[in-house]
Amino acid sequence: MGEQIQIPKRKDDGPEVQEGLPEWMATFADMMTLLLCFFVLLLSFANQDLANFRTLMGSIRDAFGVQKERPQATFAAYSPTRLESKGVKLNQDQRVVLDLTMQLRALVEDDTELKRSAGVTAEREGVLVRVESAYLFDQGKASLRPGSEKMLENVLKILKEYNFNCVIRGHTDDREEGGSLYPSNWELSSARAAAALRWLVEKGGIEARRLKAVGYAGTRPLVPNDRAEDRTRNRRVEFLLHRPETETW
Repeated sequence: MGEQIQIPKRKDDGPEVQEGLPEWMATFADMMTLLLCFFVLLLSFANQDLANFRTLMGSIRDAFGVQKERPQATFAAYSPTRLESKGVKLNQDQRVVLDLTMQLRALVEDDTELKRSAGVTAEREGVLVRVESAYLFDQGKASLRPGSEKMLENVLKILKEYNFNCVIRGHTDDREEGGSLYPSNWELSSARAAAALRWLVEKGGIEARRLKAVGYAGTRPLVPNDRAEDRTRNRRVEFLLHRPETETW
């Protein structure tokens, strides 16, 4: 037999090729995923802040016609600590308004009768206390009813504790009039606002320069004057508590 010829094997000096993706690509993919999650979280926080801010400060009410009324539970259901724990940043003015709203809400809800006739909401200008006229005044009259001082005492308590001013706004429905003494709803609504203001000055000792009284008659209804219960809601007196530097009617 002839001698067998052996062919030498070729030596591969290069690195051994590994199967699958390179290691650096996995690290790069992890980094891009984390960045994506980070920006998604930033976007969600931004949307949450905007929504909470709208909830805090309320929507701008229409200047004419029927006004939009937000549910009373909005705003006062949140405490400053709870909101800030959710990422909502409150400045000093917002904290004061929130505390004031919650305090007034507690005062109103402590009285069963007053709770049915009054509500407290936060506005851009400050805090609005809305009271049905039937709680404060008899039909067509502008003299304070016995027992109505309980609501005024709540407003008085806030005015003494906080450096806030107050605008008192009288409203009627489209029918109520006071007879010969108040020939139109303009006189009646203005007289009711003035009666509440006079009590705060004479009985409460509040400086008159911190108070204003204005009558709107039936020009700013909360709801259309279609039913008797809706007219009852529209007959109201509002106490708008606001900072002295904010001129508002």
